[in-house]
Amino acid sequence: MKPFYHLPLLFIVVFSSALATSSADSHEDFLDCLSSYHPEESSSISRVVYTDRNSTYSAILESSIQNLRFSTPNTPKPLVIVTPLNTSHVQATVHCSKTHGLQIRTRSGGHDFEGLSYVSEVPFVVVDLVHFRSIDVDVEKEEAWVQSGAITGELYYRINERATNLTFPGALCHTVGIGGLISGGGYGLLFRKYGLAGDNVIDAQFIDANGRVLDRRSMGEDLFWAIRGGGGGSFGIVLAWKVNLVPIPSTVTVLSVGRTLEQNATQLLHRWQYVAPNLPNDVYSVVLISTTNATESGTRTVLATFTSVFQGRANELMALMQERFPELGFVPENFIEMTWIESLIFLTQLPNESPEILLNRTYRNTLLTPAFKAKSDYVRKPMPEIAFQGLWSQLLEDVASTATLNIISYGGKMDEIPESALPFPHRKGTLYKINYNIGWREEENGNPQRYINWIRKLYSYMGSFVSKSPREAYINYRDLDIGRNNDDGRTSYKQASVWGRKYFKKNFDRLVYVKSKTDPENFFRHEQSIPPRFH
Repeated sequence: MKPFYHLPLLFIVVFSSALATSSADSHEDFLDCLSSYHPEESSSISRVVYTDRNSTYSAILESSIQNLRFSTPNTPKPLVIVTPLNTSHVQATVHCSKTHGLQIRTRSGGHDFEGLSYVSEVPFVVVDLVHFRSIDVDVEKEEAWVQSGAITGELYYRINERATNLTFPGALCHTVGIGGLISGGGYGLLFRKYGLAGDNVIDAQFIDANGRVLDRRSMGEDLFWAIRGGGGGSFGIVLAWKVNLVPIPSTVTVLSVGRTLEQNATQLLHRWQYVAPNLPNDVYSVVLISTTNATESGTRTVLATFTSVFQGRANELMALMQERFPELGFVPENFIEMTWIESLIFLTQLPNESPEILLNRTYRNTLLTPAFKAKSDYVRKPMPEIAFQGLWSQLLEDVASTATLNIISYGGKMDEIPESALPFPHRKGTLYKINYNIGWREEENGNPQRYINWIRKLYSYMGSFVSKSPREAYINYRDLDIGRNNDDGRTSYKQASVWGRKYFKKNFDRLVYVKSKTDPENFFRHEQSIPPRFH
């Protein structure tokens, strides 16, 4: 057979035209299918279906895109966006997508780092759960039902309305969608005390590839296990979650101290590795690494900001830190008491001190760059000082002026939960997680490669100091650099195990087993979805 590039130009044109016609036909057939699935609801579903012929199509597509790297003219767009109002709308979308050969991408908050909830290289439909956002709080039982399209800020706000002494151990960033958060396990300020968001889920409402509506009892424990950390988009669509609420005190304390290289940041970070994972479960500890010009000479330097959130009063945290980490050199003014809700607003530097800001789904922090590339690592042995010094030289390169590292301490409750409890395996023995991030402005979005090259080089450098065999990564910080399925989402078990073991370790095999049993035809798939074993 001749190679493709020797085929006549006429064949290529005809072939491409046939593909376009096929997509258009599937598109129209899909819309007809939606209208006829439940004829009595055809008028209601027509109000939540958008194509590029609708004037609001672009606004709806862009409404929750958090990484503007995937909001360019060249980014593949969905043929159809469906914003369902009820369960039957979702069932219709699943049925019609399956019937007419279209893939589904499900979006709750739009925070996925590689845009997989609204981008595909093959003809696809976006199910945007923006209307699936109801929250029902039961204070007496300390439980809540929350739909997947709610953002974490909405959940925090609604719980706080009913009881200021309860909350949910969810994400720090308030615009993260509940569906995406829990599907990857989900960590936040309370995970060292109460575990992950997924650890605190007790039931779910789920639609499988056959359009069946299942709960925990009818789906079985294997599937219920898989959806609480196995990553979104592999098994079906979770419409709602029943979650445990956890107690919080009336006062929490935030400690935040910044130190530059000239103020011994290297030595302090080296020491932090030994201190933070062994602090009481009531303490969340993170170090933000960035660069700044705030030196006497005016030259750039590295700034390490040590932040702790303590479930208690300032005098208790002050005494604890004086005992465990006196090298930090804090003063009483560094300890600020506030409520739990206030701490969320304070730490994310939201511009409005009123809790109502947590209800703003479309808020974008102007302090952050709109387009970015991110990666993650887990560390199980303390890094030597010389490793940090090598890191600083790369952070001080001109291209890295917008780069940050978030180093989040583990330990506490996370050491007590077995690796197999959920698909999320990064438990006992993990000292901390690192989130690497580099961003750029919209005017550079057409040529982001130098930033992506920089973070890849940094990631390569860090390989000697982080977890090995496998080099672990966090599924909610998806990174297509570490392996991907084919563009149509199909892949072999061997291919998928490359990235699968990084995200899930030994739990990957159980996820493949669940996938093979619940979606053997691999209908729900994307570039890093779990494959069935023999597909």
